[in-house]
Amino acid sequence: MTLRLDQQIAFLNEADRLKSTLRATTLCDGSRPENSAEHSWHLCLYALVLADQAGPQVEIDRVIRMLILHDLVEIDAGDNPIYGDFDQTVVEQQEQLAAERLFGLLPDDLRDELRAIWEEFEAAETPSARFAKSLDRFQPPMQNLASGGGSWIDYKVTPQDIETRIAAKITRGAPGLWTYAKRRITAFFAQGAL
Repeated sequence: MTLRLDQQIAFLNEADRLKSTLRATTLCDGSRPENSAEHSWHLCLYALVLADQAGPQVEIDRVIRMLILHDLVEIDAGDNPIYGDFDQTVVEQQEQLAAERLFGLLPDDLRDELRAIWEEFEAAETPSARFAKSLDRFQPPMQNLASGGGSWIDYKVTPQDIETRIAAKITRGAPGLWTYAKRRITAFFAQGAL
């Protein structure tokens, strides 16, 4: 029992480091960049509040489990902003190594269970994972809109960049959310805000 608890606490203590991983997206008030732990928590809240946007086969409790785990690998691999310039193959390799190390801190049964949930999110093949991925892509533009442009300013993002990088991923799991986002993004850029 002591060994199991030691392993569980070691994982939880290591997970605390996610609070120090900064993202490109700012808080809605624009006061500072959000950290990856805040992002994960906020996405879980998005899942609860926007559950009515999910398809009939989506299990919201499973979505929440995915969202609380999905960015843990950023402890080792860092955040790679969607509008940044990076080699996706290298990022995926770094994230796999991070997943191996981080989930490897846990007792075997929990390691396998939580790693499988993380892998399901990454693959985005189940209805729940597709919805979780959609929320992960939907939340940053909502924050950028709330903060007057946020990271879009830093990355010189255009409406076409947004369409190219996130539209399909949001639409795949939550088409109504992309319709909503597109309308708001179009209006924001039409105002000449950037």
